[in-house]
Order: sequence, then structure tokens, then C-alpha cells
Amino acid sequence: MALSGVEIFKLLPKTNCKKCGFPTCLAFAMKLAQRQTSLDKCPDVSEEAKRILGEASAPPVRPITLGVGDKAVKMGEETVLFRHEKKFVNPTVLALEIKDTDDEARQDQKIEDVLTSEINRVGQLLRVDAICITNESGDAAKFEALAKKVSEKAADVPVIVATEDPEAAKVALGHFSGKNPLLYGVTSENLEAMVSVAKDAKAIVGVKADGLEALSELTEKVKSLGVEDIVIDSGAKKGSQILEHNTLIRRAAIKKNFRPLGYPVINFVQRDDPLYETLLVGLGIAKYASIVVMSSAEKWKNLALFTLRQNIYTDPQVPMQVEQKIYKIGEPTPDSPLLITTNFSLTYFIVSGEIENSKVPAYLAVMDCEGLSVLTAWAAGKFTGAKIANFIKESGIEKELNHRELIIPGYVAILSGAIEEKLEGWKVTVGPREANAIPTFLRSRAA
Repeated sequence: MALSGVEIFKLLPKTNCKKCGFPTCLAFAMKLAQRQTSLDKCPDVSEEAKRILGEASAPPVRPITLGVGDKAVKMGEETVLFRHEKKFVNPTVLALEIKDTDDEARQDQKIEDVLTSEINRVGQLLRVDAICITNESGDAAKFEALAKKVSEKAADVPVIVATEDPEAAKVALGHFSGKNPLLYGVTSENLEAMVSVAKDAKAIVGVKADGLEALSELTEKVKSLGVEDIVIDSGAKKGSQILEHNTLIRRAAIKKNFRPLGYPVINFVQRDDPLYETLLVGLGIAKYASIVVMSSAEKWKNLALFTLRQNIYTDPQVPMQVEQKIYKIGEPTPDSPLLITTNFSLTYFIVSGEIENSKVPAYLAVMDCEGLSVLTAWAAGKFTGAKIANFIKESGIEKELNHRELIIPGYVAILSGAIEEKLEGWKVTVGPREANAIPTFLRSRAA
């Protein structure tokens, strides 16, 4: 059971030392009860209190990492039902299924689809995250051959091994030693044998059942065998079932602290119709799936799903932003123009994209305005003449230029005089109000 703030407070030192960052121990206890901070923030908590509070303060959805290295993906660790309460933590893992009954060419193409899926969108690298190999043939030798191929051609991609056959699971997992794979297909019928295989391979256990009651019973049995890292499948296949089951699972974990369902959820949504499948994947992303397995990864589908996932898993209270620095667009020379804008991600990518479209190499000074757009930053006093002048001086860009001209957004033309006053020896030119006018503006100057 989750402890209340008062119950947690009774276990704290009650010194009000403020080392945790909160004014009182009671305030810290209340935040701990709401899972908005962690127990390790209190340096003076007793070992007994750590023991009692450890499980109570753990995230209601167990955090698990699939894969290793740079492409490893985290799942779970969620603490809320709605993103306006607090941002969702770990984005849904998108996995592409490859069957051992697929012909060689189709298997190779799907591996290539995963490896070439990565795109850069507003500063984030987005991709199909994992491969799910499925033992549809029931033949352990065929399954091992597919596992070997994937392990060689996509060595750094996280893998889900999907089979209900312990022998097939054992030979396939042998190709992913040390790569933290997920073994999916543990049922009440094969429980002990499959869990033994997973433990030997140090794999995450993926359990499947028919309904939430059977699922919770199964997770309890798996945990009793010494397994902590579990991914759960309630058997939901239709859109209505996915919506209902995923919501009930998350609500039970978050609101009731019901540990048997406090694990990442996996949904299998493979359909022959790519559009229908895309809608089901989107439903899983929107409603609490930690992993969604799909049958195809067309570029148009990826773009739609990556965009949806990125928007749902960003903090709605914190604007997306890029690093403050001078960016080189193309291959600028000391005579190339210098433009300035704010570090709101959307603003940066629109402006930099239009500069690229102009084919005129340029420098783009991106100033930290806490992720606000140009007009909003100006209105908030974060994009002012003095601050712009200080940024340009401190950036060191003067050493790279033969000129002293700064092009500012047309919407803040009012700042030109203040910038010239603070930035001695510089000329300020007012650029276009709209980004789509930048190519014509720059080309006319270069003519």
C-alpha cells in the first residue's frame, strides 16, 4: 500500500534541515507521497526508514531498460494518468515484427527498414526502436537462423524474442547474450520452463494472459520465481480492448498502487491494412503502451507515429528548446551574413530550414530565451537589446567575421537602435517578419 504524507513524515528525521530542497520535512514527505521527489534527496534518513519507504516510494510502474548501449530504451517509471499532471517519462517503444516464416528478402528488408528509420525532428533523433522476432513456424532451427541474422545485421538494436517454446527461446536468446533482450511468450502453461530460460539469459520476462485477472495472477507467479523485470500483455488486440485494458492497468498501478499490474505494457497491433495498423499504434502511444509491435515501418507511417509520440512525451509545461550557440548553415565564410533568433525549437528549425533553402551560407546566432518564440521572448524581457548585445560579444563570432552586421527578426525591429547602442561598431539590419521570406531576402543581398 502507498503511504500518506503524514505516515512518511513519521519516518523522517524531522530536522527541517532543508538539505532535500524543501523547507520542512513535512513538505518533503508530502511530495514523496505524491511521487514528485525521491527518498535519496534526504541525506539523513535512517536505514529502517529506507527499508520501509523503499517500496512505497518506488514508481508505481516498474522502470525497465530494453537493450544496451546508445540505442537502449527505457520503459515504465510512469507516475501519472494525465500528462498535464506531470510529463510522461519514457516514450513508447516502437518495435517492428520479423517472422521466421518471412522469406529471406522480406526479413532483410525489414531489418533495413529499422536501420534506416532514424530522423531528426526539432533536435531529437527518432527511430523505430526495436525488432521483435516471432517464432511463427514453431521450428526452433528456423527461429535460431532469424535470431542469428538479426544479431549480426542489427547488432545494436534492442530485441524482443517472441515464442512460447522454451527450446526455441533458449537457442534464439543465445545470440543476444549480454544485450538485455525481452523474452515474450511466458504463459501459465509454460511458466517455469520459460522463466528458467529467461533467467539464464538475463532477459526481461514478457508475460501474456487472457484478461486482467489472469494477468495479475501470472505476474505474481513470475515474481515468486525471482523475476523483477516483467512486461505484461493482457491479450488485448482490438482497439476497444487496448483502450480499456491499458487504462485499467495504468489506473490500478497509479491510483491503487496495485503491484501485480505495475509493469510496462506491450501491445501487438499487426494488421494487413497499414492505415488501420497506424491508428492502433497511435492508440497505444496515446494510451499507456510501453511497447507497440507493428508489422511494417513505411516512412509515412514512421513520420506520423514519431510526431505523435514526441508530442505526447514532451513536457507540456516546458517549451522545447535547442542549445544556445552560433550555428553554421552551409559552409559560411567570414563574409557570410549573421542572423539571430531565439532557441525555441520550432523557431530554430523553421529559420534554419529557410536559410538552407536560400542556398546562401550563413551564421545563425541562437540565443537562450528559455525556449520562447521571438515575440513572446521580447514581451517577456528575455530578447532585449542589451541581452542580444551581450550574447553576440560573448559568443566570439566577431573573430570569425570580416563585417559587423547583425540581421534581426522583422517582428522586433524596435530593438535595432538599442542593439546598436550596446553593440558598439555594429550595424543592425532588420530582416523579414516571416521566415518564408528569408530565402528571397538573403539571395537579394548576395546578388
